[in-house]
Amino acid sequence: MSGPRIAGVLETALYVDDMARSVAFFRDVLGLSAMIESDRLTAFDAGHGSVLLVFARGLSVEDVATPRGTIPGHDGHGPLHMAFGIGAADYERWRSQLRAHGVAVTQEVTWPAGGRSLYFNDPDGHVLELATPGLWKNDADRPATASARAL
Repeated sequence: MSGPRIAGVLETALYVDDMARSVAFFRDVLGLSAMIESDRLTAFDAGHGSVLLVFARGLSVEDVATPRGTIPGHDGHGPLHMAFGIGAADYERWRSQLRAHGVAVTQEVTWPAGGRSLYFNDPDGHVLELATPGLWKNDADRPATASARAL
């Protein structure tokens, strides 16, 4: 590739129907820390410089003017998917964490390169995944304890 390279995914967004319920889920079940909280948006530290944006469905359709520029409107419907990286040694601890919070694991996958994934749903039906290294060929350098801080 001759042009500039992408450094990584900085943000990903989910759209939810009940902000308080979703904030409690991501904080209490997954251990994420909120960096910004409002009725429209909660931004969570998702580790390693990435951010999970949780938007109240329908409240970000219009452009949002700020003193430093305008954020284009956006929204989403239906069950979306995202994955969080976890350390291989934390796989069983995460299974226990989900069970302790009454969150059902819907699927488990062992990938050809040796990675493993736990799939489950958030309160809005989004498909969430906790994945160990070995899912993609470019994740071999991901730290083995990527999400240990969340427990």
